[in-house]
Amino acid sequence: MPPSFVYRITKYDPADREEHGQYTGSEDTVSDHGPVEAAYLAAIAAFAEASDMGRLEIREPGVSGFVHFGAEPRFEGHGLGGLFPPDLTGYHDGAEVTLPVALELVRAMLRESGAWCRLEAGDVFTVHVGWDQSVYVGSHRPCADAVTRTRELGLFPEAITTSPYAAELDEPEAVEAADTDFWARVRAKLAAGQTLLLEEAYVRNAARWHRLTAENLDAVRAGFSPRALLTVWPDLKTDVGAVLAALPAEGSVEFVWEARDGMISHAIVDDTEYQELTALVAGARAASALSLYADERHPLLYAVLPDSDGVVRARW
Repeated sequence: MPPSFVYRITKYDPADREEHGQYTGSEDTVSDHGPVEAAYLAAIAAFAEASDMGRLEIREPGVSGFVHFGAEPRFEGHGLGGLFPPDLTGYHDGAEVTLPVALELVRAMLRESGAWCRLEAGDVFTVHVGWDQSVYVGSHRPCADAVTRTRELGLFPEAITTSPYAAELDEPEAVEAADTDFWARVRAKLAAGQTLLLEEAYVRNAARWHRLTAENLDAVRAGFSPRALLTVWPDLKTDVGAVLAALPAEGSVEFVWEARDGMISHAIVDDTEYQELTALVAGARAASALSLYADERHPLLYAVLPDSDGVVRARW
């Protein structure tokens, strides 16, 4: 069940909205990186305090992808520098963070730095950021003092039925658990002499790639991020020149390649970037080009890492 009391917090005076709810005032739709931004964070802190929330869980974390929709430029490290290491260890679905870290995540989202997530405490508290500096807070309590504090901060808390970004409104794709049966199928393919390419999506729009063999499977599995989405593809092709020559005349593809040192990288490229791509992958040992169109992507297997109790909780 979602929280019973939900508020939209904005810097936009409801009196400046037209009949369909569109804001017509003069407030900017980006963060001021200053006192107004600080007011948002203070308001969220007030709601968290009123709800007895000292820690929150990260849900559906993501970073900037191929297309960047933010009004501000991309930030290096997706705005997560200082909160998480460069490899984003600790930034995954289900990770618990303290309230101060949660507020810094909200700051990054207000600045449209590239990172986005929901912050939750079961069905009793939630906070997430929508378009144009709209913040949605839900609680199992009415939080009257927090509502008053938000108004004192110069912001406008509006009671609403539900957030348009509520997790309950999403329709996650049904995927199986990466359980014993899943790994048995992977091992069967490897035992048949195949080498497989595995894509480990650890947050939305970010993935690590691994070439699986019967010998390295257990070691690769030990390094997976919790609740990752795992997609198994046919192995990279050793004739890199042939892969480059077969790129489509138009459109974009995801190009995956293994360098001489064994590092696997990937890039989204379109037909205007093939020359640069050829130079980038010079000397690569193997490569593959994967279509970005859903009806043309045909993985061998895919599944989500369950929690230690065998339950899949990630909402991919």
